[in-house]
Amino acid sequence: MVELELTDFDADQRLLAMSGVSLVIFTSVGCAGCRFAREQLPSLDLTVDRLCWIDAGSNGGVVERYQVFHLPALFVVRDGEFFGVLQSRLTGTELNEAVDRALKRTAEELP
Repeated sequence: MVELELTDFDADQRLLAMSGVSLVIFTSVGCAGCRFAREQLPSLDLTVDRLCWIDAGSNGGVVERYQVFHLPALFVVRDGEFFGVLQSRLTGTELNEAVDRALKRTAEELP
């Protein structure tokens, strides 16, 4: 699985330019759930093309635009369109179901 690190400086441009499905994950080094996500998500058989990691502690602008209130926070972007937040446990089956539900929603512009 492709993994990318995004920042305030490049997140919007890269997400708009990428084709396919991106799972955007906001994390922080001090968050136990975030460490679990970092460890587990790359090894899961997810129906996404890439994982896009954003360090919430170092990228306040994108955190504000996405209105991140808790960590880890997961969002779906497909072909530059925003499909919103995912509410899911961090298991392969539940994440894949949540991604599928998200992609059935009406797309919006990136925050």
